[in-house]
Amino acid sequence: MTTYAPPTPVLADDLVEQAIAAPESLRPWFTELARIPSGTDLSGSFTHIPQAATTIVLRAETGGRREALVIGPRTRASYSVADRPASCTRVRIAPGAVGQLLGVPAIELTDRILRLGELPGVAAELADDLAGLAADEIFAFLAAELPERISEDRAVAAKRGLLRAATAALSGSTPVHASAAELSVSERQLRNLFTAEIGVSPKLFARIGRVRHVITRVAGTPLAQIAADSGYYDQSHMAADFKALMGVAPTGFFRGELPAPTTCANTPRPGGAYSRSSRAAFAAARSAASAASMASASSSVGALPPRRAGTQ
Repeated sequence: MTTYAPPTPVLADDLVEQAIAAPESLRPWFTELARIPSGTDLSGSFTHIPQAATTIVLRAETGGRREALVIGPRTRASYSVADRPASCTRVRIAPGAVGQLLGVPAIELTDRILRLGELPGVAAELADDLAGLAADEIFAFLAAELPERISEDRAVAAKRGLLRAATAALSGSTPVHASAAELSVSERQLRNLFTAEIGVSPKLFARIGRVRHVITRVAGTPLAQIAADSGYYDQSHMAADFKALMGVAPTGFFRGELPAPTTCANTPRPGGAYSRSSRAAFAAARSAASAASMASASSSVGALPPRRAGTQ
């Protein structure tokens, strides 16, 4: 029976970060604040695990430069080395809050890194202030500044509630079709909702969740047991899915046999700013969703932006 016991621990964001849950007043918009403890040796290769969430990253270089970035959902692992020393505080956005905070569909952020201040949402107004804050000041600042800048209505609240129920179901072992049925929406409605507000399809969301579960398992556990506990059909199913998202087989990953690292990608990519047409298109979609009947939460789903071609 195959087990894993890596001779050298893999340095990965989810394995070394310390997270603090968002206070109740901010939970409509954020889930947690996470940072890597001071003193952690980040001189070697660092693994960025796939993440089905959008994150505001507050980056501070040792030379004094600070910036607020947005990292969209990450559909594949990346392996990097830092080109210059920096600390990062990550504030993860709650399901259904990307449009409210950032002003664009989550699918437009998938596998991208942008400057927070270049986005059209209300959070952009806070970018400079956020970049200058210490980690223990962030939640208090957001709690004081954010609620008065965000308009809430029944459509937004219902859509957010539906998304949270869906993400909870898919984080377990419930198949996509069964999750949709339990929530009284069609698979197409669920897919459109995830595309606009999460940035990945329900199927890919579940796949990412399973891989993340595998990575956090304790060393010495048989791989067949990990596969079963993570919702895979069998060990071979887990190995194939893990390699597709992580770029390396699970046995190699847990031995520390990782792909060659590249320079850290925590820098905005070209073409990050949003055009007026992009902002207008999303504003129109949001207006249509708000105007839809709220007899049930599903009535607001169909009005959301359509799924982008090629999304898994």
